[in-house]
Amino acid sequence: MVAVKICGLTDSEAIAVAAAEGAAYLGFVFYPPSPRALTPAKFAELRAAVPAGPKCVGVFVDPAEEEIARVLAAGALDCLQLHGRETPERLAALKARFGLALIKALRVARAEDLDACAAFGTVADMFLFDAPPPRRAGALPGGNAERFDWDLLAGAAPNRPWILAGGLDVNNLGEALRRTGARIVDVSSGVEKAPGVKDPARIRAFLRRARSLDRQPGVPTPERTT
Repeated sequence: MVAVKICGLTDSEAIAVAAAEGAAYLGFVFYPPSPRALTPAKFAELRAAVPAGPKCVGVFVDPAEEEIARVLAAGALDCLQLHGRETPERLAALKARFGLALIKALRVARAEDLDACAAFGTVADMFLFDAPPPRRAGALPGGNAERFDWDLLAGAAPNRPWILAGGLDVNNLGEALRRTGARIVDVSSGVEKAPGVKDPARIRAFLRRARSLDRQPGVPTPERTT
């Protein structure tokens, strides 16, 4: 079965629906320019509403260690997702300090962009492949509803489990899975009614669509590697 990460959650109703419908991961954004950004205090409130089951992922962009520490003091995370220009050495330092599984987001515009998997595979537990941000003022590192050329993943063999992100919604999920072979997908804007405002009905529809498309076992999870 395809595993789904619902990212950019900002309210307890969306969390409840995502968990009830079988989301494997819940993503919480800690990047102030984003309309989905949370403060540590707000995260503490939302984290208390997360039932047992889904893994909680904190999404950061070139964070200072103190920033991560403040979030972790407010609520537990299972994984850190690094969506900026972090180097392999930076990921190694974060793993050494916090001991959490790491998801490294990589921007894919051409086949050569996947070469970064070799360097990051020594420290990242999972990759997230996303489109580069659009060339416009105010574009965010992710969550822009932008797709990249999925055919770039054809025949790719990353050295870690990976997540497909970027412009996914209930209507194109089937095509995305067929063209990429993805076993884990990430959706944010595709289940929103406005930027930063999740739509419980769209979350429910996306997760049910994912269940209907693929029922094969063996979905990987981002356990910490040694």
